[in-house]
Amino acid sequence: MDTITTLLILFPLLNIATFCLYWWDKQAARNGNWRVSEARLLQFAFFGGSLGAFAAQRLLRHKTRKEPFRTQLAAILILHLVLVPVAVLFGPTLYRMMDSGDWLSRLLAAA
Repeated sequence: MDTITTLLILFPLLNIATFCLYWWDKQAARNGNWRVSEARLLQFAFFGGSLGAFAAQRLLRHKTRKEPFRTQLAAILILHLVLVPVAVLFGPTLYRMMDSGDWLSRLLAAA
């Protein structure tokens, strides 16, 4: 399985898992049970589940007024919205450069 296929499988799974984690936390908040820490929710968002986190926040109305959580989640989403197109545009070139032996000299020459 190549890298693109792996990412196309992992990305939706991470976002579904993140959405489910937010749902679980929302249910726990309603029932007075054990809660998922804000740090854990943000970690799931940061490591690829930002769209699932954003969707859960909007659809479930969960953590919509809590600061600085709301701002941190927005920053993660913006970071992902910037990094994904950059990775798509420049990723294959960087991968080929790193795959060859003298990637640093090529990188410096391109700059």
